[in-house]
Amino acid sequence: MHTFVFNHIALSVKDVDISIAFYQKVLQLKEIKNTASNSKTRWLSLGEGKQLHIIPRPDAEIKTNKAVHFALTTVNIDSFVTHLKELKIEYSDWLGTPNKDYVRNDGIKQVYFQDPNGYWIEVNDAI
Repeated sequence: MHTFVFNHIALSVKDVDISIAFYQKVLQLKEIKNTASNSKTRWLSLGEGKQLHIIPRPDAEIKTNKAVHFALTTVNIDSFVTHLKELKIEYSDWLGTPNKDYVRNDGIKQVYFQDPNGYWIEVNDAI
């Protein structure tokens, strides 16, 4: 039987610098060394050895929908929502209601927002 541990997520982006700045400002992720190559791909730490790889693809068409997203958990989602408001980052619930959080049937509160390339990000309090 095979066992797996999550390692990284990779996103193709139009402008690496804009995406890195967004993830550093909004999610406060720290940039780490790209140990795989000397390419222009840049890495951010998600903590506990997990990574977000930002890959330059300036000519690629990026298509997304909310069902294709990644989710991060925080201990204080209300503080994070305040942070989004301060940064003037639009967020919504799953149904797309602007500036509204959503509480799932299991009691987990979540919000959704998009990065500069249109990728959807969920932040929840599932700790």
